[in-house]
Amino acid sequence: MINLIKSGSYLFSMLIGLFIISSCTDSKVETNVKKPNIIIILTDDQGYNDVGCFGADDIATPHLDKMAQNGLILSDFYAAQAVCSASRAGILTGCYPNRLDIHGAFMPNSPKGLNPKETTIAELLKPQRYHTAIYGKWHLGDHPDFMPLQQGFDEYFGIPYSNDMWPFHPQQGHIFNFGPLPLYENESIIDTLTDQSLLTTQITERSVDFIERNSNNPFFLYVAHPQPHVPLYVSDKFKGKSERGLYGDVIMEIDWSVGQIMQTLVEHEILDNTLIIFTSDNGPWLSYGAHSGSAYPLREGKGTAWEGGQREPTIVHYPKKIKGGSKVSVPMMNIDILPTVAEITGVPLPDKHIDGKSLWDVWQGKTDKGPQEAYYYYYKRNELHAVRYQDWKLYFPHSYRTMNGRTGNSDGTPINYEQDTLQQIELYNLSDDIREQTDVASLYPGVVNTIVSIAQSARKDLGDKLLGIQGERVREAGLVEK
Repeated sequence: MINLIKSGSYLFSMLIGLFIISSCTDSKVETNVKKPNIIIILTDDQGYNDVGCFGADDIATPHLDKMAQNGLILSDFYAAQAVCSASRAGILTGCYPNRLDIHGAFMPNSPKGLNPKETTIAELLKPQRYHTAIYGKWHLGDHPDFMPLQQGFDEYFGIPYSNDMWPFHPQQGHIFNFGPLPLYENESIIDTLTDQSLLTTQITERSVDFIERNSNNPFFLYVAHPQPHVPLYVSDKFKGKSERGLYGDVIMEIDWSVGQIMQTLVEHEILDNTLIIFTSDNGPWLSYGAHSGSAYPLREGKGTAWEGGQREPTIVHYPKKIKGGSKVSVPMMNIDILPTVAEITGVPLPDKHIDGKSLWDVWQGKTDKGPQEAYYYYYKRNELHAVRYQDWKLYFPHSYRTMNGRTGNSDGTPINYEQDTLQQIELYNLSDDIREQTDVASLYPGVVNTIVSIAQSARKDLGDKLLGIQGERVREAGLVEK
């Protein structure tokens, strides 16, 4: 009897031991699961119609088209504003840029920039042992206090502002007298550019090298191409290759860059565990004619709240978690990227008000309802120009620049915009009027009243210069003490 008890005790102890070993093993496996890599590829001034899967038939974009085939086409994805610095602030912080007191585009030597107290995606991920890098255009303040290495990035290579902010500005008689265009390596200027032909290639080479060096670590890579912002530059390997002239050549080289990044991920067997987002900071700069992109079939372009200014060609690719091969028409904005990345990586949101909301359930196909009640389209110095609500887009009276149907010059030299003024509220149903041609405000007074009421809440929070409303929660961008 005693032997049986001893035998039973021994068996029980063995089972307990196996359970403990199994639990420890499972725990070890769980902790060794690599967090997803995050890559954001951002172009500059690219039009909605400048990618094959978005309708371009005169520019070959095989790598982006393949990315779309295996990922998601986001047909209703918007920039936070239709201009450089403000849009980039929205991407990196998850906030409407006017909440950060960022409007328009920063000039060289600006006393303002992205407040270092804000939390960027890079700063969000670094505590999780992510390696972070930005290659390309920064444009969130060029004072040392505002530059990338002060905003959570481990590595930086590129230019601090737009590529036209140099002595060779393509617009004759430009009001700004720009100095040399510096090329940065981390915190040091390593060159001043007089030719940008190799910049896309250099950015791509840096991106590939970064992926190779960090293939065993989680990483965040922000590839911010200065192109196709004017002046247009392309390397010899793509010069003269496109049916759309120099502009098309530039897009083809960006597509090649995407292909190089994807191929590197495949070679290191990390493509499936990498979220890639491709989008643009705003729509095309239409006054440059043949050197600008196409927003077709959308109305207007860069610098306006019309669809052509802020609706961007956007693709998401994440094979491990997102079923590809479909188009999602739910309204989204680049302020939603940070909270989406936070949910995917399991990182808490910053301890401050964030305007964006996670798109993760939409991207996974769990819901076809967007996370936001509405999106707000501010421009100039805190002017609320429009609101997107479900399929509706309502515009408030405001002035805006327009080409008035002109296509610009075939040699890419710019022409002047005309100014137009919206005299009253206009309403468009984007589900059947994507070109915004038919104002239906008089037919749907209930919809108008609903959106106007929603807009009042935004004005109280963010302000509206046109109505003299300052806003209650705007966080000023950090000012440099002189």
